[in-house]
Amino acid sequence: MMRSGFIIFTILLFSNNIFGQGSFGPPSNPTYGNVQTDIPQEYYQDANGVSGEDLKQAIYQIIGNHVVFPYTSSSTDTWDILQLSDQDPTNNDNVLLVYTDRSQDKGYRDGCDCYSDYENGTHSNSWNREHVWPKSHGFPDDEDVAYTDVHNLKPCDRSVNSSRGTKDFDNGGNQHEEATECFYDSDSWEPGDSVKGDIARIIFYMVVRYDPGYDHNNNVFDLELVDYTTPNNSDPILGKLSSLLQWHIDDPVDDFEINRNEVIYSYQQNRNPFIDHPNLVNFIWGDNYGEEWNESLSIPNDELTFDFKIYPNPSSGLIYFNHALTNSNIEVFSEIGKKVYDLNIINSNKIELLLPSGIYILKIRSNNEIIHKKIVIN
Repeated sequence: MMRSGFIIFTILLFSNNIFGQGSFGPPSNPTYGNVQTDIPQEYYQDANGVSGEDLKQAIYQIIGNHVVFPYTSSSTDTWDILQLSDQDPTNNDNVLLVYTDRSQDKGYRDGCDCYSDYENGTHSNSWNREHVWPKSHGFPDDEDVAYTDVHNLKPCDRSVNSSRGTKDFDNGGNQHEEATECFYDSDSWEPGDSVKGDIARIIFYMVVRYDPGYDHNNNVFDLELVDYTTPNNSDPILGKLSSLLQWHIDDPVDDFEINRNEVIYSYQQNRNPFIDHPNLVNFIWGDNYGEEWNESLSIPNDELTFDFKIYPNPSSGLIYFNHALTNSNIEVFSEIGKKVYDLNIINSNKIELLLPSGIYILKIRSNNEIIHKKIVIN
């Protein structure tokens, strides 16, 4: 049971820190840089300087033991949190449904006893809660902590949820009749391009958060990713790792996802680290495995060593500096820490970056100074 003071704190936090951050787009029309992360100071401190499996365990210690809310209740439950975390930024009365990207009245949901108010009086298009990591793969009881973890839940059209079922995530298959951006076959589900990264980062969160996990009888389970599909399987494994890693790169973190993370944190008091620091993926599953991770390797604040500005920001790719750079070097990194440009500047006050939309870090070496600047390409 939550104390009333905590409820008041949550409401104030949501109102002041989330809605107060300005407008942002849905996944289908993403914006970048309008919503700022609000990571508590030293939240990830215990993971700094850690590598390999120890890094995974350090993150587990940070995000574990979250505040648990009931799946369905007359008090605050997962329905209530999802209606805020996945609220349509263009219509506060609606939620956005994953896979279809349909904006739907929050009230038209399973069990609402209000179907006569919508469509043909049925619940054929009502929304329910999709377990992105299927609950049958490790935590099948609604009393299990993982079952109610809102980081793993998404509003979803009930028939589309049924179509996805317990399928693994992979590329290819037949186009879905209703969720037309999705493809499926007998053992895999491919979401639309606009949410592929969101899905991947939810799965990465689940693997770390429940390593180990405990069911309601205190039995241990350990969620693990594999690089194959797992049809007709109820083991705590899920595929396909290589596809998820690619989706994480192809669909970077946007404002909608950052806002969702902040809302869920305001309730559960734990965060999805792969939204806060996307480059963690490389250090746990990718090319940087075995290297020491440090929060300073992720997107830094705009810390200037001298009066240096870049504009416009956001930019279409053509970037100007308020000081001409001479005999300088600029490295450009993607949000997940991959170097995408390495430029030597002889004498210029501008550069042009031909890059996909997203958030990038410029590391500028000039006059024995190093400057980090965040740039949004739209």
